[in-house]
Amino acid sequence: MQCHSQHHGKIAFGPYVADYSRYLPTKTPTIKAFLAVGSGTVIGTQASMILGVFAAALAGNAFAGHEVAYIVGLGSTGLIAALLYISIFFGKVTITALNAYGSFMSMAAIFCGFRGKQQISRRQRLFFIILMVSFSTALGLAGQHSFLKLFSAFLLFLLAFFTPWSAINLVDYYWVTKGRYDVPQLSNPNGRYGRWNKVGIITYVIGVMIQLPFIATGFYTGPLVEKLGGVDISWIVGLVATSIIYYAAIKIWPMSVADRLILPSSNEILDSKSAN
Repeated sequence: MQCHSQHHGKIAFGPYVADYSRYLPTKTPTIKAFLAVGSGTVIGTQASMILGVFAAALAGNAFAGHEVAYIVGLGSTGLIAALLYISIFFGKVTITALNAYGSFMSMAAIFCGFRGKQQISRRQRLFFIILMVSFSTALGLAGQHSFLKLFSAFLLFLLAFFTPWSAINLVDYYWVTKGRYDVPQLSNPNGRYGRWNKVGIITYVIGVMIQLPFIATGFYTGPLVEKLGGVDISWIVGLVATSIIYYAAIKIWPMSVADRLILPSSNEILDSKSAN
């Protein structure tokens, strides 16, 4: 379960990397971005997992189902309690801001893609962010009495939808396009890439379906999990199968690949900023 959760954490940070890496200088070495992201996620997850292992070992049966209460209770008074509460507060604020930004970027990509626009107004941004934060807050309040358990199960199930996406992105970047994208054409439905990437979409759906028999979560368990001793290997199956299927499909139905990386011109960027 720990390895499963850690893998989920790495994939879950994929959208953050995609969102924020666009603000790096164009001459930033790829290896530096890779090491920064990789080191940050590895150190962060390992630190929290080691703390969780020691806390569970000390607590025994009192830990399961009361994880947050037990960790906070380790410093029920004094400086330790204050540090724990402060770390939890800033952790929640930080991740909420990142999630609000990530959800907005996803919705903006859909909105601009269907409307064939390259920018979105400030009012629309604010509306989307308020909408998503309000919805997530209402959802959290509605399930507050069993939220942690249900949310953990939901995240593990969500892995089935992240894994094919990650596989397609990695194969496309490293083996198909090799980073040669025509960025301005990504939002042009009549351009190089068209309205729909049928190969990508069909491969994604197949990748999700392939994982279903191997998923083990609190509200859904695949038919093959019991035969595997209750072990969830859906992410392994999804990652390998989706990668192979997408690569083979692209060889059969080639997509348009630019001869180099094409970025928006300075005038396009200025026009976008002035429009917002």
